[in-house]
Amino acid sequence: MMKKYDVIFIGSGHSCWHGALILRTLGKSVALIERDLTGGTCTNYGCDAKILLDSPFELKEALDRYRNIGVTGESKLDWKTLMQYKKQYIGAMPSALEGLFSQFGFDLIKGQACFEDKNTVRVNDETYTAKYFVIGTGQTYVPLDIPGKEYMHDSRHFLDLDEIPDHVTFIGAGIISMEFASLCLALGRKVDIVTITNAALEQYPQEYVQKIVDKMKAQGANFVFGAHVGSIEKTGESYILKTQEGTEITTDYVLVAVGRKANTDNMGLEKLGIRYSARGIEVDDHMRTSVKHIYASGDVVDKKIPKLTPTAEFESNYIAMDIINPLSGKIKYPAVPNLVFTLPRIAQAGVTAAQAQSAPEVYRIEKSPIGQTMTWLNKNQPDEHITFIFNKKYNTLDGAAVLSDQAGEYIDLLTIIINRKLGVKELSQMIFSFPTQTYGVMAMLLPLFLKK
Repeated sequence: MMKKYDVIFIGSGHSCWHGALILRTLGKSVALIERDLTGGTCTNYGCDAKILLDSPFELKEALDRYRNIGVTGESKLDWKTLMQYKKQYIGAMPSALEGLFSQFGFDLIKGQACFEDKNTVRVNDETYTAKYFVIGTGQTYVPLDIPGKEYMHDSRHFLDLDEIPDHVTFIGAGIISMEFASLCLALGRKVDIVTITNAALEQYPQEYVQKIVDKMKAQGANFVFGAHVGSIEKTGESYILKTQEGTEITTDYVLVAVGRKANTDNMGLEKLGIRYSARGIEVDDHMRTSVKHIYASGDVVDKKIPKLTPTAEFESNYIAMDIINPLSGKIKYPAVPNLVFTLPRIAQAGVTAAQAQSAPEVYRIEKSPIGQTMTWLNKNQPDEHITFIFNKKYNTLDGAAVLSDQAGEYIDLLTIIINRKLGVKELSQMIFSFPTQTYGVMAMLLPLFLKK
């Protein structure tokens, strides 16, 4: 017997279950279809695993800054034991979420979903119908199409390694490569980063990125910029990576982090006329596909907004409310904070420094070397730095960028100020706890509103 629902979500990650919870709370019948691990990429082999593994490295960095000024002895990192903890904790997440979904009243259907028609999907020879569908299947790793591509690994594989190889080579100098390379270097491993770009983390302030690159080089990292990987060969227990420009690197492990494509295969989207490409599914300003009762959410969407877990959750919640009230307004994204988990962190939100520099008639840039002025408060981080971007006409904070181990906490506070258009009048009427680093940020920020 065909089962009917009000809404079926294809996927069970953040781009789906948050909206599903809203709809279920409002009395709608809901099902989630998942072909992989319940909870999706972020929960199982993305953000959650990364931050669990990364946190001890952050703590070690903090302790090392106090070497000989109160901290003695050497703190050591044990990846193998840490990985065992990660597998135990993160490995339990799918079953934990399945229990949670059951409490919420979701039906969880395991298998590959394929549309039979615009109102019906087939999973494991069973069919299900719904008034609305939400596609939240995310993205997947794509190996470079070169000889030896079978020797490449992706982030999912790296985040499950029991031991980190002695020599790791990264293809690409984006977020994944720079974050994982930071961990490898902290463990004393040899690292190469090979990229076709002329700089690392091109979307972030290069003055901050350069500090990270310089630190990584001092730790032994080798950067090969402007290089096109041509092949990978296996030789004994090692691999030889060759670039088209003639560079050869003998390594123990190759991780590729330069390309991902939307998970749209084998879903029958073509027969419905839903438009999509490797970049993702095309949606309108209500997150609807070309078939208006079929939505898309999260990383599977072709969009310019950052493909991050918080934006996927934001879209999922929006879609739920749009289904409840189809006459609601268009989706409007606030400033989105985004954070790179290098050591130290880099974060930014709102108008970027590059955008502000290209429009000096609109924006005023103020640089605050907070690490030099508040070392006593900022956990001994002399390189800690904040860039504030003000709108000249309205005297509002329109953007910010941060280099700090606490960049995440700073950027969240600054994003609230950016989104709420809080000015010196509102902020001067607030009291922050002291002595804290956020207090220090506010002490630096308030006088800058008055500067002309």
